[in-house]
Amino acid sequence: MFPTRIEIIPSEGIVEQVQALVPLTTALTVTCLPHHGIERTMRTAAQLSVLGYRVIPHLAARSLHSRAELTGIMRDCNVAGIGEVFVIGGDRKQQAGPYQSALPLLEDIAQYSGGVMRAGIAGYPEGHPAVGALDLVDALSAKQHLATHVVTQMCFSAPKILDYAAFLRREGVQLPVWAGVAGAVPRAKLVSLATQIGVGSSLKFLSRKGPLARKLLSGDRYAPSALISELAEHPDHVAGIHFYSFNNLAGATGGTTASSRPETPELASIPGAAK
Repeated sequence: MFPTRIEIIPSEGIVEQVQALVPLTTALTVTCLPHHGIERTMRTAAQLSVLGYRVIPHLAARSLHSRAELTGIMRDCNVAGIGEVFVIGGDRKQQAGPYQSALPLLEDIAQYSGGVMRAGIAGYPEGHPAVGALDLVDALSAKQHLATHVVTQMCFSAPKILDYAAFLRREGVQLPVWAGVAGAVPRAKLVSLATQIGVGSSLKFLSRKGPLARKLLSGDRYAPSALISELAEHPDHVAGIHFYSFNNLAGATGGTTASSRPETPELASIPGAAK
């Protein structure tokens, strides 16, 4: 069984939803979207951490206003018992402060935390619309000494994820790779929400009639079981599953409540941003 984590969006009422549907042993990551900002991300992460969840807040470099804000975030993480962050460049068009990309932010996090804070970084099996393939690899190579793992963009092809993990190894990037997988959601909702956060391009397969679409779709609903089963055959390539839930927590957790589910690191239902 893969280790798993669920990505949530810090919208109104999400803390209560998590309490109702997700067991305390499930790791959670909290997005940092341009229209929400880092403050909402950190507030939600701290609330969930105090409740007993292992929480990984996303820090978008271009959304940080100052280095003083970063030191405050590191202090808040320490107080809340948060020992890991996920660092991205972010989708904000104009940087709000000193950070244009993830690398200088990672460097400051390492400095301010004394190298204690764990940090994940983003990977792109299907490429990035704004960054060339060689630049993406160079960026990962430059960041890997400051990071602990790579989380991929949402992808619907196990071969692409596995090929990407193998490609990173050949290029000298030795970080563990977590596969970014969409949770079980209605197709219309998946397309709508994914487009809003900038990963709509990876959903084109949903409009096709090929074998991949038939395997991953049941009627109008997307289910990740077949994709995860393929990935599970290659544990040497994939370290875990990162679920993009779009806050559809019932779909990500199998629809049962936290109080009725066994406390296990894996979910019972299991068999993006620029550099």
